[in-house]
Amino acid sequence: MKSFKPTTPGRRGTKGINYRNVLTRSKPEKSLTKGIRRTAGRNSQGRITVRHKGGGHKRRFRDIDFLYNKKGVPATIESVEYDPNRSGFIGLALYKDGERRYVLLPQGVNVGSTFLVAEDATIKVGNRTVLACIPVGSFVYNVELKRDGGAKLARSAGNYAQVVAQDAGHTHLKMPSSEVRKVSSGGWASIGEVSNGEHRLKVIGKAGRSRWLGKRPTVRGMAMNPVDHPMGGGEARGRGRRKRRKTPWGKIAYGVKTRRPKKYSNTLVLRRRKTGKKRT
Repeated sequence: MKSFKPTTPGRRGTKGINYRNVLTRSKPEKSLTKGIRRTAGRNSQGRITVRHKGGGHKRRFRDIDFLYNKKGVPATIESVEYDPNRSGFIGLALYKDGERRYVLLPQGVNVGSTFLVAEDATIKVGNRTVLACIPVGSFVYNVELKRDGGAKLARSAGNYAQVVAQDAGHTHLKMPSSEVRKVSSGGWASIGEVSNGEHRLKVIGKAGRSRWLGKRPTVRGMAMNPVDHPMGGGEARGRGRRKRRKTPWGKIAYGVKTRRPKKYSNTLVLRRRKTGKKRT
């Protein structure tokens, strides 16, 4: 981590990542980038559906390969790069046939490292294979929910899922949220954990940096009026009429189940995620 001298109140306590020691390239591969229009949390009618979004610095979209459909062709990492659209680092992979693609990098992979996507690939950090071939106890990322459906799980910085068991065509995974669920053993997954694990240790330091990231201010519900929030109003800083923490839409916020009763994946969840501060 990188700390700063307290030359200003915003610098005091600020902590960041020393990118100079990690990144090897500043400009992205032009053929794998394109412009992206940000919606600022609004739907097709222009109404805000996600709060606290808006503004932010202009970004270029990097086309990341989450399908990994080039199987059996070894690849070499040419560069380690920053992606403003995600928390983990990305790498420019040069395949043996000459094609270049961006991939999400795992922890410990640097320039010159090689990886392979194949069913008979060795269990090595960066390699990608079928979940059925991965031994119990291994850490995986970029996990598919169904075969050749593209990576969906464990994709943010420092995250991984752990293989807990193999049973009757399903692989039991312990998710970063502590939930244990079943995934088809025919799906693919990469070995290791996502890079940039120090991302969670960053200290923004000042409100302006949040605005650069596209995050608008968050107003406390207790500071609002009763018409605007269930926690609003009251001379003695009350939390609403029933003294239970609720969402801005009046639903109980903590200690209740949030999954839909008829969600398709309910039968695949073996253990619910633990809530609260002490999650293991």
